[in-house]
Amino acid sequence: MFSSNCDGHYKSRRSSRLIFASNSARMKYFFLLLIIALSFYGCQHQPSADQAVAAHPGKKQMETIGLEYALETQKVLGKNLMQAIQSQGPLHALEFCNTRAIPLTDSMAQHYATSIRRVSDKPRNPDNEANAEELKYIELFKKQVAAGQDPLPVVLERQGIAQFYYPIVTNSMCLQCHGKSTELKPDVAQKIRSLYPADKATGYSENEVRGIWSVGLK
Repeated sequence: MFSSNCDGHYKSRRSSRLIFASNSARMKYFFLLLIIALSFYGCQHQPSADQAVAAHPGKKQMETIGLEYALETQKVLGKNLMQAIQSQGPLHALEFCNTRAIPLTDSMAQHYATSIRRVSDKPRNPDNEANAEELKYIELFKKQVAAGQDPLPVVLERQGIAQFYYPIVTNSMCLQCHGKSTELKPDVAQKIRSLYPADKATGYSENEVRGIWSVGLK
């Protein structure tokens, strides 16, 4: 009786192992198919931002793409500016802005094959002065921010070409070079006067509209 029970128990365990092995093989096969499917999907061409706009030329899509272009450019400028400040302080940051800000912005415009500008009603560099239409939207964003509202992107569509506007709002880092004249460090104020004799870009407090992004979308 003992031997018979052992044989039955052995056969039962062997059968269980075979079932488990069979299930394990099926699961491995399933996961292999899943990996192949995911790999194939990952290799498929994903539409670029420009193609998404071309395929869905709605205003909302243009807002999304315009905001992406502006924020990516801001990220590049901010990263380089922070490096300048950390390496040699605010004085070096002023030199960076004087020589590198517009070329870096232009390089991002080339990357996206569009026009990208930072403009202001109180520019530091005369090349960043806002035109009449841009001034209109600077005032709009100022009113929204002053009222505690979250400003929304503006997209104007004209014969297949769109113009995107979004505010540039000051933070504590900005105020090292754009704050009130009485709060600027003397060496910083002197450097601004030497690099920008016609400077208008001081006198700001935190969370104020200093200008806007002006992005052309085709």
